[in-house]
Amino acid sequence: QVQLVESGGGLVQAGGSLRLSCAASGRTFSLLTVGWFRQAPGKEREFVASIGWSGEVTNYAVSVKGRFTISRDNAKNTAYLLMNSLKSEDTALYYCAVGRGWPGRYEYWGQGTQVTVSS
Repeated sequence: QVQLVESGGGLVQAGGSLRLSCAASGRTFSLLTVGWFRQAPGKEREFVASIGWSGEVTNYAVSVKGRFTISRDNAKNTAYLLMNSLKSEDTALYYCAVGRGWPGRYEYWGQGTQVTVSS
């Protein structure tokens, strides 16, 4: 069992930055793939970025590539999503998830943290 808690969301102006954190409980975090997803009002949940267990392999959605950076600190059981050059279309509820394999088969999800970008 893994529990995930996201934090770091908030209101930011277009062009600004935020760093989201995903804190995990459980001893298996370092073996799991971490993914970030988002869901805007009236839209389906979409993939944002993922990172393999060692941090060496990453993957990004086209819409965020070059602006967002995913990372992890296994010693702290925490993953991060650094979001730069934010746009109004990045406004969404952001979730982290963990799972086995690559790409991840996500089994555990957090409750989400809201990101609102004002134009």
